[in-house]
Amino acid sequence: MDGPAELRLDRFLPYRLSVAANLVSDRIATAYQALFGLRIPEWRLIAVLAESGPVTQQALVQRTRMDKVTVSRAAIALVTRGLVERTPHAHDARSRLLALSADGRALYEKVVPKALELEQRMLAGLSPDDVAKLFVLLERLETTALEDGDPM
Repeated sequence: MDGPAELRLDRFLPYRLSVAANLVSDRIATAYQALFGLRIPEWRLIAVLAESGPVTQQALVQRTRMDKVTVSRAAIALVTRGLVERTPHAHDARSRLLALSADGRALYEKVVPKALELEQRMLAGLSPDDVAKLFVLLERLETTALEDGDPM
C-alpha cells in the first residue's frame, strides 16, 4: 500500500502562482507608491474604471477578484484624492456608480507608460512565444478555477 501523496511546494501550482504573483505585485507596488502615491488595489480600480467606465463597487469586486473591504477602502482613498467620483445609479437607488474624474483620467495616462515598461521588464526573460503561451495558460487556469465549484 502506498503512503500519502507527497506535497512539494516547489512543484505545487497554487503555491508557485501565489509566490510569483506576490513577487511581481511587490515590485510593481513599490514603483506605483513611489511614483504616483498609489497602492495596488487603488491602481487596479483606476485601471478597471479607465477600461470600463462607470461601474458599481460590486462590479469592481467581481472584476478585480479583490474582497469587498479592499475595494471599499481603495474606492474611499481614490474619492478622497479626487481621482474617482461617486454618482447615483439610475437603476438602483441603493447603489452608486464609481467613475474616474478628470484628475483620475490624467493620472491613469501617466501611469500606463510606466506600467507597460514594468511589465516589459518582468517579461524580458521570456520569448514572444513564451509570453503568448503564458497568457493562454493563465486564461485556461482562470477559466478552470471559475468553473470548478468543488472545494475538494
